[in-house]
Amino acid sequence: MSDTNELVQRYIAAWNETDAAVRRAVLAEVFAEDAVYVDPLVSVRGRDGLDAAIAAVQGQFGGLVFSLGGAVDAHHDVARFTWHLGPEGAEPVVVGFDVAVIGEDGRISQVLGFLDKVPAGI
Repeated sequence: MSDTNELVQRYIAAWNETDAAVRRAVLAEVFAEDAVYVDPLVSVRGRDGLDAAIAAVQGQFGGLVFSLGGAVDAHHDVARFTWHLGPEGAEPVVVGFDVAVIGEDGRISQVLGFLDKVPAGI
């Protein structure tokens, strides 16, 4: 379980990393090369697609940070967790829930994301 917690922490770190080269390195650690990421606003395959999606979110929500909203729940090769996006230490603007599938290599192969709280206009 601790390996899964660390993997999810690195996943969150990727969403917060604004240096593109560093972010791509984190994505290579955390995600399988052909990983799939799907949420209500985007569907991408591969690290390049995910990198572009993260950059777009950072452009839209500059200055806000992602954090875990609670404990990571995991079994077998699946983890689920709530995340928050907002000003550091303040009430989140966006709240989401992700389910991550972890491949045999220990990297995330798929993320299914859901948005629980979203500001108007998104």
